[in-house]
Amino acid sequence: MSAPGPHPPVLVVGAGPTGLTAACTLLQNGVSCRVVERRAGVAEEPKALILWSGALEVLRRLGVHEAVVRQSLPLESASYFSQGRKIGGVRFGGLPDTAFPGPVCLPQPGTEQALYDRLLALGGSVEWSTRVHSAAPAGAGVRVVLGPAGAPDTREEVAVPWVVAADGSRSAVRESLGVAFEGDTYDRTFLLSDGVVSGPVPRREAQYHLTPDGVLVIVPLPGGGHRVFFDTEPDGSAEPPDDALLARLLAERGPAGLRIEEVWWRSRFRVHARVAREFRRGRVLLAGDAAHLHSPAGGQGLNTGIQDGFDLGWKLAAVLRGAPEGLLESYPLERRPTARAVVRSADQQTRMWMVRAPLARRVRDTLMRLLSASGLLERRLVPQLAQISPDLRDSPAVTPPPSGWRARDAVGAALPGRRIGDAALVPLAGTGAGSLHDYLASGRHVLLVGGDSPAAAEAAARLRDGVAGDVDVLRLCSRAPENADGPAAARPESAVRGEWVVHVRPDGVVSAVADLSDPAWSARDFAAAAPLPVAERTTT
Repeated sequence: MSAPGPHPPVLVVGAGPTGLTAACTLLQNGVSCRVVERRAGVAEEPKALILWSGALEVLRRLGVHEAVVRQSLPLESASYFSQGRKIGGVRFGGLPDTAFPGPVCLPQPGTEQALYDRLLALGGSVEWSTRVHSAAPAGAGVRVVLGPAGAPDTREEVAVPWVVAADGSRSAVRESLGVAFEGDTYDRTFLLSDGVVSGPVPRREAQYHLTPDGVLVIVPLPGGGHRVFFDTEPDGSAEPPDDALLARLLAERGPAGLRIEEVWWRSRFRVHARVAREFRRGRVLLAGDAAHLHSPAGGQGLNTGIQDGFDLGWKLAAVLRGAPEGLLESYPLERRPTARAVVRSADQQTRMWMVRAPLARRVRDTLMRLLSASGLLERRLVPQLAQISPDLRDSPAVTPPPSGWRARDAVGAALPGRRIGDAALVPLAGTGAGSLHDYLASGRHVLLVGGDSPAAAEAAARLRDGVAGDVDVLRLCSRAPENADGPAAARPESAVRGEWVVHVRPDGVVSAVADLSDPAWSARDFAAAAPLPVAERTTT
């Protein structure tokens, strides 16, 4: 079991989507890691289904989006029914400023396999059937006890600089550290089945049938078939639902004519709404289901975990490559509020499903009709589920803009703490990207330098010479630069106004901006304000 030689700087516990995302992000940034997983291989149970825009953008940065999208079924809408009548709906596919304007449906093994293939291509591997027994702080690192999942008496003890705990809802790492998992468990049992459903079933639409006895959710699957989902009173059984129970619930809650013809996966489970009190304990970072659990409403769990993995991956890689360790303080301060918001939203949706009292149901149905007819339901719900517009202005990994900063003058309307907008580009030198988001899709740190003056050209060259090789510098100007060996350059679709420099983090969020016409500006100060992975800071 012992890894030969010194242990890699990071141990990733768990090879689900969250752990694989973290490991791929580390490897893509030049940081080696060891990945262990108690399962024997990539998951076979379909579990999570929906991938939203924010997670798809992460998969694009890791180079797996094409494999995922190719297998997926695009979802076009969601509709809500009560008493057999439609009370609301939202359309998907119109989200602006992203290459993924709508969600897609793909059972979890497809996403996991794509990430695992990418891990192997990056030179990584997974130690399957390996269980972590405990983790504890030890000096400037973590002492971890692990061993073969089927041999509890065979154990290995390793000292690890950093641990990423992505080992699921019953995280051994979280429990051994004593991190509280705060929240509640719903008083309902949830039943799932994937299979063939005949009758008036939706082709590219998720449907929610809200009845006094509970909800029926129907979601189409890629390649044919549907997932059906119910909530019921607990009956003491822990066994998956049988055909008779599924057929009865479908007949009671669904439109006439629905029939389950075949089932290839079924499950019975309880749903929890919990968030870890800490997402970081010293050199241990919690992510995914180890850090948060919630109702499947809105399909948020897989998406939140993938974004957790990418966020901690690029930040940990930056620290291990020279950025201040304080950058990692932003991980819990950014991701825990996100998890809390997701848990709260999923809870609200779930309780909306389960309204029983007649008066409360009439109020809910009326409100749904009004919100849907006005378009407000779509405008609010879709961006929230997409997890694509974070507000991180209070994060320690974001530097407030200088006085008088005009965000609209910079390409992408750069405002620190917000995701940068897209803009069409005409490549001039060193890049073939046709848009700003295409250029940023590499998942690297990027310094954007705008302006046509010699001062802007000098700033771009100075920054490029001073940062590490995994930081890109892109000059945005009106004409091709004279020095073809200088930083990459492109012409935006509109004229460049002013002279400025913008640091865009690997997640597409602006972390720092500066006005190059400010006499106080210096490359050294700007590099110090931006969390760049450099061992030696930029000099003036």
